Amino acid sequence: MPGTNLTRDEAQQRAKLLTVDSYEIDLDLSGAQEGGTYRSVTTVRFDVAENSADSFIDLVAPTVHEVTLNGDSLDPDEVFKDSRIALPGLLEGRNVLRVVADCAYTNTGEGLHRFVDPVDQQAYLYTQFEVPDARRVFASFEQPDLKATFQFTVKAPEGWTVISNSPTPEPKDSVWTFEPTPRISTYITALIVGPYHSVHSVYEKDGQSVPLGIYCRPSLAEYLDSDAIFEVTRQGFDWFQEKFDYAYPFKKYDQLFVPEFNAGAMENAGAVTIRDQYVFRSKVTSAAYETRAETILHELAHMWFGDLVTMEWWNDLWLNESFATYTSIACQAYSPESRWPHSWTTFANQMKTWAYRQDQLPSTHPIMAEIRDLDDVLVNFDGITYAKGASVLKQLVAYVGMDEFFQGVQAYFKRHAFGNTRLSDLLGALEETSGRDLKTWSKQWLETAGINILRPVIETDQKDGAGVITSFAIRQEAPALPTGAKGEPTLRPHRIAVGLYNLDDATGKLLRDERIELDVDGELTAVPQLAGTRRPDVVLLNDDDLSYAKVRLDEESLAFVTQHLGDFEASLPRALCWASSWDMTRDAELATRDYLSLVLSGIGKESDIGVVQSLQRQVKLAIELYADPAAREALLTRWTDATLAHLRSADAGSDHQLAWARAFAATARTPEQLDLLEALLDGSQAIEGLAVDTELRWAFVERLAAVGRFDETEIAGEYERDKTAAGERHAATARAARPTPEAKAEAWSSVIDSDKLPNALQEAVISGFVQTDQRELLAPYTDKFFEVVKDIWDARSHEIAQQIAVGLYPTLQVSDETLHKTDTWLSSAEPNAALRRLVSESRAGVERALKAQAADAAAEQ
Repeated sequence: MPGTNLTRDEAQQRAKLLTVDSYEIDLDLSGAQEGGTYRSVTTVRFDVAENSADSFIDLVAPTVHEVTLNGDSLDPDEVFKDSRIALPGLLEGRNVLRVVADCAYTNTGEGLHRFVDPVDQQAYLYTQFEVPDARRVFASFEQPDLKATFQFTVKAPEGWTVISNSPTPEPKDSVWTFEPTPRISTYITALIVGPYHSVHSVYEKDGQSVPLGIYCRPSLAEYLDSDAIFEVTRQGFDWFQEKFDYAYPFKKYDQLFVPEFNAGAMENAGAVTIRDQYVFRSKVTSAAYETRAETILHELAHMWFGDLVTMEWWNDLWLNESFATYTSIACQAYSPESRWPHSWTTFANQMKTWAYRQDQLPSTHPIMAEIRDLDDVLVNFDGITYAKGASVLKQLVAYVGMDEFFQGVQAYFKRHAFGNTRLSDLLGALEETSGRDLKTWSKQWLETAGINILRPVIETDQKDGAGVITSFAIRQEAPALPTGAKGEPTLRPHRIAVGLYNLDDATGKLLRDERIELDVDGELTAVPQLAGTRRPDVVLLNDDDLSYAKVRLDEESLAFVTQHLGDFEASLPRALCWASSWDMTRDAELATRDYLSLVLSGIGKESDIGVVQSLQRQVKLAIELYADPAAREALLTRWTDATLAHLRSADAGSDHQLAWARAFAATARTPEQLDLLEALLDGSQAIEGLAVDTELRWAFVERLAAVGRFDETEIAGEYERDKTAAGERHAATARAARPTPEAKAEAWSSVIDSDKLPNALQEAVISGFVQTDQRELLAPYTDKFFEVVKDIWDARSHEIAQQIAVGLYPTLQVSDETLHKTDTWLSSAEPNAALRRLVSESRAGVERALKAQAADAAAEQ
């Protein structure tokens, strides 16, 4: 829609002209059970700086019935165009606008999403407004720096519950009238409506009392572990309020587990929405609980950083997300009550791997990205914004000191409460408390793109039979940015630790004997304090993962780690070495077959279940995309045999046993292996301690469907066992995974030829459609993808179109032909910047896979 792409220039002009005071929003949702549209009435009061000025307000709606400006009626047919309502001839000073419209429920996870639970056939609603979708529910000045108060009045079906940012009132005749909110941005307002199940508690400390609520659908209530969720929430309240020295800024805190949610969660002020897959229906590993806890803490941190103090424009989105990511993991690592003191290991192994991948794509960008319009920000929720930004904040904390960092944050909150800020406001506060000049640091770290590589440069001589270090330095490299990326390679200042590890004969463990922390700057940094010391078994740069950089081991350390990676006593140095080896594989510096050998040699000793699961995913990806195609089947056989051996040897009922069961199911291929999956499903065989529960059953069913063992009869039978929303998604995945032309055509048509699939079901179908051992079957869809993707992008909502553009790109067709077809399309189709970015990123994946396959093939020679 032409008018939906608000530009930064338009937003700045509107912010100079307008000061918004309040919204009163009246919604009639009494027909929500039936769906369709609903009546939305918005009254907004705002001040104008110039007399007779013109402006506009945003609204995405099927119909506008009335527009009244300062008592004068405007013709909707004249003023409502391209999702904007023109506001001509505004008065200097106070203006009042009233808009009456019919707005539409969605099934895309944007605006007011409507979902019908197959268990009880009841409708459940929730809003999702970030980035620009409050305008799908009420007329709004849709930009973060035009804060206002919001008062919602909602008519809902009898017996339903309505939750919003303000405390929930007692309804009168099924009408819920909420108190006005504090001054907040449009995108963090919220409504959650339906017959939700709830559990309530309170956070109390030092005279403070904050009501807490947890909500989910009744069909999930039996699985809702509210005590565990409240425990993490209270831990966050304790830690954040101490570190921020600012009391929780809203009147209550609700967490609502909602269906078909596109993201992990959303930081609506006082009413956080969270994907309801975090209500675990089946056994999951402890890593899943750690991830959920991080999500809970991430959203709670946003109540201060993002909601209380909000970016002026979306170029500082990274500050919101990076700060919430860093502080949530720091809370897990440092809070005395935390169950996850090794959360930095998870961060190094997952979040930073995401960042490194993103930073090597042609779309890489500075952390502080140039956001010209809403199209730019919609595709900028990426590994730079979240993971690289959080990594750099961790580096900043090491650079200025943790106490000084949080003292600056405290000043920042007090100075800008309920206002809007720029990056310079935070850096200024940190300069005051730390005494550091952060302007150069900011320019090098936040305003440039790309990633540095750190390598040890070690010289030794033999003395008494032992290698003695004669000189030690750290070399920093700034590789060329990917083709198409903007900017120049940059050498940056790094605060890092160097760890010296030796194998302890008594315990068989690699222990750290010495740690040196220092600043690395420029191309070569000498470390003179190591001269004259005995060379250790392993030299690990960026020990403790203080900085953001790709790290390489020297030749002797790499050789030792290859034999002893699983012997590190601590989990973090293991994770750093695992991450380095994975990065080398992606960079075609380590052959896939050698990466597989490395993983198989050490994964059995890996105690951190999150690391184990990451390694399982990475090995599968490496074999399927980065291995020499001629060797792929042999490597898959080797890997699958290993997964079954680990499954059988894992401790009964352990996290590792469950992880290996899932890894085995993902690549099971021989008749005997597939027979085992069927036997575990029907109960004719069992593995001691392994509970083949609902979710694990579906993992087996989906694999058996993908290899042709199961068809519609078996899939439908499994759905009868699990006739829930999750079961419906799993069944859709299994149907799309079947290895027949008819199944693929049916799946493709359901996504491309119709726009009726809800977001979650479309995602499930795409997931099943793309099977790595069905390359030949999927090959004809390469041309079909390029024929339809631009029209899909132009016609569908952003979330739906992005799923298709990314999920159906021919990633598995690793060939020069795919690159050529992509380049031809990019040069001829004239996609907008957002779609061009997504397709270019996918193209980069194929190009990387080609290089890695060549490296793997060369390793055989």
